[in-house]
Amino acid sequence: MKTFYMKKSLIGVILVFSLIVTTVSPAVSETDKEKDIKKLLEVSGILSQLSYMQDTLLNSISMMISGTFPEVPDEFWKEFNQLIGESEMDDLVQRILPVYEKHMSHETVKKLIEMFETPFWQEWKEKMPQISREAGIIGSEWGKDISQSEAFNKKLEALVTKYDLEKLNQKK
Repeated sequence: MKTFYMKKSLIGVILVFSLIVTTVSPAVSETDKEKDIKKLLEVSGILSQLSYMQDTLLNSISMMISGTFPEVPDEFWKEFNQLIGESEMDDLVQRILPVYEKHMSHETVKKLIEMFETPFWQEWKEKMPQISREAGIIGSEWGKDISQSEAFNKKLEALVTKYDLEKLNQKK
């Protein structure tokens, strides 16, 4: 009788294990669509654009560090610039993949890969990072100009007055 229950338990464990393996394996292994999305990120130039996110993050943090610690040795900065490496960038790609998975069919991904592999798009991929950088600088300058303009500040003051924000936020 004991043997019967042990065999039954063993069969139950095997069934549960089989279920776990079959349901977890697809989530762990990379699908063809995910492979193609990664290829799309590469051939479109988006993957290289992600390094700008890394640079932007490190620049922001380095400004905070410089503001807090005016004296920082060069060796610190050398090590600091290594804080975000390949594994962190792989993590970023893994976080982005579901967005493409959600919004694009596998067929669309394949067609985009074909398009981006044509010579026509080579110039776009080469020049897009510089265009993005320059456009970003222009956007920052524009924001600074707007926020410092007399006309904008008059409109902002009128809005603050209209909603009486100074009175609303007085300490009681």
